[in-house]
Amino acid sequence: MSSIFFWRKKREEESSVSVASEPAATTSTVPISELTPSTLPVRSSKKGIRSLFSFAKFDAGDLQSLEDILIQADFGLAASEKIVASVKNLAKAQGASNEAQLREILAQVIESELAVSDRSLNLSSGKLPYVFLVVGVNGAGKTTTIGKLSNWLVEGSWSVVLGAADTFRAAAVDQLATWAKRSGARLVGPKSDGQDPASVAFEAVESAIESESDIVIVDTAGRLQNKTDLMDELSKIRRVIEKRAEISEVLLVVDATTGQNGLAQAKAFAEVAKVTGIVLTKLDGTAKGGIAFAIQSELGIPIKLVGVGEGINDFAFFDPKEFATGLVA
Repeated sequence: MSSIFFWRKKREEESSVSVASEPAATTSTVPISELTPSTLPVRSSKKGIRSLFSFAKFDAGDLQSLEDILIQADFGLAASEKIVASVKNLAKAQGASNEAQLREILAQVIESELAVSDRSLNLSSGKLPYVFLVVGVNGAGKTTTIGKLSNWLVEGSWSVVLGAADTFRAAAVDQLATWAKRSGARLVGPKSDGQDPASVAFEAVESAIESESDIVIVDTAGRLQNKTDLMDELSKIRRVIEKRAEISEVLLVVDATTGQNGLAQAKAFAEVAKVTGIVLTKLDGTAKGGIAFAIQSELGIPIKLVGVGEGINDFAFFDPKEFATGLVA
């Protein structure tokens, strides 16, 4: 079943007087684009590929310099070669020769490659609650991502339950509780120290079903992709949740500043957790945003959401055009 665009529900207030002759109120929908989080900012000369261009000029006759720049920006060798080949072909076809023309072509190539994937959050099952499982390594920004996402959803009139299934890190539950309070979501956490993370996830889904909540977002412990036991635990959490509800999204949170290590993380988590989308954090703090292109190009996993600042509203759907334009501005 194909994904549908992520919609914001507009709830109808129930009338205190029931009129039998009137039809039941229906739920209408409006695009989530009506929410106003921060959009992906245009990169300044100090942050994007443009700052690298200031050190290495290139022209249609010598595109090796462009390939080197892209590799430095974490696009990866294969992706960089593919981009340069496309730029070279388009430059020849269009008779482009100066740097401004080549930058414009480069932006078009990057955008076209990134624009092929569906970036909507999958709600196609039509069954409540929708479950989002959030995974990633330590320090990537999972808890912050969950807080920002839950705040966004609550502002859009969705009822949200947060499942605190990170039972390994002492402060994890407290941090998620703080985000739940800030966002207006409801928290389901462990009842005892060391409780099995899978059982916490299960209880969060059960609670959401009983309360007829719309969405469950399950936090998981940060884990290195090469730790087999912890990765196996993700498989267990999936199995347990799926006994009660369908998992709509598995979102892998990747720190944009980690470079090609982010690609290695994505490969490992994709195999174990069946990742459906990437959340790229700290995109505002790096000049090497090419990791977004590398992940999608090599793995076919779309970048769905991005963190672009520390504020609770600094969170947006990934926009390929804004991203590409910012990189080469």
